[in-house]
Amino acid sequence: MKNFIIASFVLLMAFSCNSGHKAERIRSDFDRIFKEVKSEFAPDRRVKTFEAQIGIPEQGGKVILRGSTTEREAKDTLIKRLRNNGIEVLDSMVTLPDPALDGKIFGITALSVINLRYGPDFSNEPATQTLLGTPLKILEKTGGWSRVMTPEGYIAWVTSGSLEEMQEAQYEEWLLSPRLIITAHYTIFRDAPSPGGGVVMDGVMGGIVQTRGIAGRYYKVILPGGKSAYLLVQDAVPLDKWIASLDPSPENIVKTAKQFTGFPYMWAGTSPKAMDCSGFTKTVYLMNGIILERDASQQGLTGDSISIANGFDSLRGGDLLFFGTKASEGKKERISHVGIYIGSGEFIHSSTSVRISSLLPEAANWYEGTGRLLRARRILTRTDAEEGIVSIKNHPWYFKR
Repeated sequence: MKNFIIASFVLLMAFSCNSGHKAERIRSDFDRIFKEVKSEFAPDRRVKTFEAQIGIPEQGGKVILRGSTTEREAKDTLIKRLRNNGIEVLDSMVTLPDPALDGKIFGITALSVINLRYGPDFSNEPATQTLLGTPLKILEKTGGWSRVMTPEGYIAWVTSGSLEEMQEAQYEEWLLSPRLIITAHYTIFRDAPSPGGGVVMDGVMGGIVQTRGIAGRYYKVILPGGKSAYLLVQDAVPLDKWIASLDPSPENIVKTAKQFTGFPYMWAGTSPKAMDCSGFTKTVYLMNGIILERDASQQGLTGDSISIANGFDSLRGGDLLFFGTKASEGKKERISHVGIYIGSGEFIHSSTSVRISSLLPEAANWYEGTGRLLRARRILTRTDAEEGIVSIKNHPWYFKR
């Protein structure tokens, strides 16, 4: 009997050991294959989501695939390659938008400025910001957070309470409604049409809100969530009138940029409250009716290339200047900074604060990073002619077509 117990124990240990080795092999194969597929289909987390994990049942059977992705082809490829490697998969991975949202995949930013992060927790790295009334696509929700896509296609997480979630019919009603765009740097929404009215919330330049007419010196507005408030007429313009008045010329780009001189720098900021370098260029172009890509490395791939090999004579106001590290053996080019050319060898950029610097070494305001200048791109010649440079008036998330 004693020998039987010992033999059974040895067999059990051998089985457990083999099972452990098999699970370890499956996880190793999965990690390798997942990295290959991610690199192929979704290498940039800013614009494509592909997150997958596996669960291995203790009693054997199919491996459970969990996670979420915006790329259906990536998921199908992952499952196929896993099966080709002898790993049978039970597919529980969600293709976004999550069907559990039950069609409530539309939303608008409900506060003056909201912060988006790369994960559903306040400890995650800041990614970007959106302004009041910015339309968003909701992809999935978990634990009080929503993963959303911005109008330029940037994907990140935001607290769900910062949004007004909508079904498609409600969203289309918002698209067709009379709206205002804030043109003052800062403003206050009040609960009565007078300077003594209580503060309901704040607003910043570029924010969009529905309007229900005028009461004296104030617009009556409907904030996200349906609450009424009042906004000074001098601080906003009807959105359709503003769109019709736009003239995104080099001169107007420069004029808008200079309105932010001295405003503070903040990583991931895209509002007058504070902005990083690409958030600054994005904000300037937004207030001229043009939606740019979010980050400098993305903006640097758009527009027409302007030669700076023999100096700066070919540059015009409004051209974007990109700084960083040139490509070298084994290393790719890295764009880390962007500014707006304003003429006479000078450009304006957000670095500590929004300031004007010179590319000319003899100038008192010479920019110490001039030696890292990589390229210049002209945006205005490519508006609505390529992905990544889209006018608000032609963006389907802003107006019903």
